[in-house]
Amino acid sequence: MAKNIGLNVPVPERECTDVNCPFHGTLPVRGQVITGKVVSDRMQGSVVIARDYLHYVKKYKRYEKRSSKLHAHNPPCLGVKVGDTVRIAECRPLSKTKTFVVVEVLEE
Repeated sequence: MAKNIGLNVPVPERECTDVNCPFHGTLPVRGQVITGKVVSDRMQGSVVIARDYLHYVKKYKRYEKRSSKLHAHNPPCLGVKVGDTVRIAECRPLSKTKTFVVVEVLEE
């Protein structure tokens, strides 16, 4: 039985026994919700998400492209792979660098 996490995202069809899954475990989500592309899934239970954004430079009155990488927990019920566009939500710190969890796969 999956629980409501408070975001407007579909519940995954597969069940999992991960305690750090927001749907089937005890991990609450709060704060930011970010969309990005998965660039690495080589870590066990984690993925690296790259997000591109524009930054305004006042001196030249132009925008420059910037990107940042975020580490996120990958619940086994979602099965995210490299190249997927995903939505991640902020949660409590799970490790030194992981403070996000994948909640939805937008594009495969």
